[in-house]
Amino acid sequence: MTSVLYDEPGPKAKGRNVLYTVVFLAVLALAAWWVLSTMADKEQLTSEKWSPFVNDSKVWTTFLLPGLWETVKAAGISVVIALPLGAALGIGRLSDHAWVRVPVSAVVEFFRAMPVLLLMLFAYQAFVEFSSIESDIRPLYAVVTGLVLYNASVIAEIVRAGILSLPNGQSDAAKAIGMRKGQTMTFVLLPQAVTAMLPALVSQLVVIVKDTALGGALLGFTELLYQNRAITANYGANTIATLTVISVLFILLNFLLTSFASWLESRIRRGKKGTGAVVNREELEAGGVVDAKP
Repeated sequence: MTSVLYDEPGPKAKGRNVLYTVVFLAVLALAAWWVLSTMADKEQLTSEKWSPFVNDSKVWTTFLLPGLWETVKAAGISVVIALPLGAALGIGRLSDHAWVRVPVSAVVEFFRAMPVLLLMLFAYQAFVEFSSIESDIRPLYAVVTGLVLYNASVIAEIVRAGILSLPNGQSDAAKAIGMRKGQTMTFVLLPQAVTAMLPALVSQLVVIVKDTALGGALLGFTELLYQNRAITANYGANTIATLTVISVLFILLNFLLTSFASWLESRIRRGKKGTGAVVNREELEAGGVVDAKP
């Protein structure tokens, strides 16, 4: 049977696909066996390495939960600032006035091209040299600054691409009833673009949560991943167990974020009235604004 996109595999092709699947699963099982056996040889699977996370509440109250709170706090502050700032920059790039569009575009392109870790390091050093911020909260300020500058620029491109992807009839209809460009952007285009691009925006919010770990790696920010050092120092070098638990906490945190965003998106779409266009993530990927899904 022939399809527009591909030819349906025949008996030989189906047999090869089954063989490839079996071989892949076998290789995967061997790799998992090798990893587990190596961990067992290194005594990383013994109960002493894992039991503190079940039997000792101090590992949670002293290290993991405070670290999780610092991660959530840094990510939350960054999101609250980066979202409206990114929307403003994205709208600024669409301005008809060159004196607005050109400098805004330069700012967006500059910070979007900078590694977020480098922005954090620059911010930290700037706070050291030019501010009186106390040293114990300086890493938080540096992490938030780097996350805001980078992610606001990325969000600006997402918003700009989303607005440009909306049907031209939306703007034409607004002009026909006498709406100015600012009113068209505020009441017609931007709400539709934000609603349609919510999955892409949520993907960027997940990046913000994960990138807080960069501050713990080099700036001493006491976020979730940073607590690995203290836990392994106090509970017998259980690095593998600690990193596994921290990974699970990151997965749960991001799962809650994406689940809430999915619920919010469906609620907005159900309650939305009018003829709003939908901008798919594939359109943003095709434009190079966001990375393609793996």
